[in-house]
Amino acid sequence: MTAVAKPGGEVAYPPEWGIPPVKDVPPFCQVQVTLTHPGAGDNVWIRLWLPATGWNGRFQATGGGGFSMHQGDPALAVAIKEGYAAASTDGGVGFDFENPSSWALTTKGQVNRELLKNFAYRSLHDLAVAGKAVTKAHYGKAPAYSYWNGCSTGGRQGMMNVQRFPNDYDGVNAAAPAINWSRFVMADLWPQVVMNTERVYPSACEFEAFRQAAIKKCDPNDGLVDGIVREPGECWFDPSTLIGKQVECKGQTFTITRAEVNVVRKIWGGAKTWYGAQLWPGFDPSTDFTATASTTTHPDGTTTAGPAFQISENWVKYFLKRDPSFDIKTIGYREFERLFRQSYREYNDIIGTEDADLTAFRNAGGKVLTWHGTEDSLIHYAGTINYRERVERRMGGAAKVDRFYRVFLAPGAEHCGPAAGAAPIDAMAPLVDWVEQGKAPETIAAATFTGATRDLCRYPLKSYYNGTGDPKQASSYTCR
Repeated sequence: MTAVAKPGGEVAYPPEWGIPPVKDVPPFCQVQVTLTHPGAGDNVWIRLWLPATGWNGRFQATGGGGFSMHQGDPALAVAIKEGYAAASTDGGVGFDFENPSSWALTTKGQVNRELLKNFAYRSLHDLAVAGKAVTKAHYGKAPAYSYWNGCSTGGRQGMMNVQRFPNDYDGVNAAAPAINWSRFVMADLWPQVVMNTERVYPSACEFEAFRQAAIKKCDPNDGLVDGIVREPGECWFDPSTLIGKQVECKGQTFTITRAEVNVVRKIWGGAKTWYGAQLWPGFDPSTDFTATASTTTHPDGTTTAGPAFQISENWVKYFLKRDPSFDIKTIGYREFERLFRQSYREYNDIIGTEDADLTAFRNAGGKVLTWHGTEDSLIHYAGTINYRERVERRMGGAAKVDRFYRVFLAPGAEHCGPAAGAAPIDAMAPLVDWVEQGKAPETIAAATFTGATRDLCRYPLKSYYNGTGDPKQASSYTCR
């Protein structure tokens, strides 16, 4: 273990992220713990930032994204600005969101199951135990309350804490959780499988034309034309209405064909078996195609596939095929189904994060809050709703589950943040109020990049425009 005093100041994100630095970070003590698990051959670090002054008596563990168990130092900086003792871990798997090549396979070409266990769940408990112990040793008293804060992989980690380690945290913010990992990560590859099998590759501008046409048709369904489809699951749009439409894109003109409509229809329909049975939901027509159905248009006007969503591609290469050179363009419908089932069979018990029995967490007095954007183009919000409904069936119905686990959908919001729709301004504040004051949240304050506000409603309630007032202000809406 090492400890060093840090002056605070400004903490930068990786330059490629394009995010402004965290400013006015207070002075803190950085403590780093290194550990290993007997027989695992791993090397794990846990890093804590402990405010020099103004500690609020709380501990906050921060989650990761993609194949990384942490989001870097800026996540810790944000937490200590709010007075938390903050911690994160690398789980021994490094800091690469998309590429697990440094740890996924052993020197013999087999999946490194010890490091996969670290990534999936084991290092989460280590983080809680060591993090709270160091915090107590530093301040001379244990934190009064402990919290988890994460989105995407961080959201999945939060739900894994709830399921496997119910006594580790008093409150868990599990946003856009990457639960159902073994299935959704395969389903995100479906658009590329469709295009490569059909040998039809719509340009990015054509894909966007389909999306905008769907939004135009479905946007008015909620009584307000604002560029947001409040209920995307109820948006039914026939893509064949665009056959023959010309789309201008960067000096090139494309004409939408019946074959392209067929591809879009299959993508919207979601992952299926070779004979048409549903494997996982497809993204709604109003969702951006860019992340999973990307194509490249060349100067001569031809269009080719990809790049694919890298987390999905690398999941297949390293964990299913155990072959980094495998070409995913060779996957047809039958092979996709086989790989989908292999992914679930071999890994769901390790990383699926789907256990609906939350009895121990409830009995421990824990509270978990989840929000999920309905336009999330990486993790379909339907997986979150499906999980919540399974918890209800297991644990006595919606009213009983609402006492400790609440879900908030964010209409028009993207993955872990706003888009046309609003995302939470501060999801931790209502969680803290719930844990420490017993104030169960009915709404969560949210905003768009442009400053428009809209409260998110507790599922299954929905936000309705009152018919009067500024549609860019939350006060003009009611949950019912």
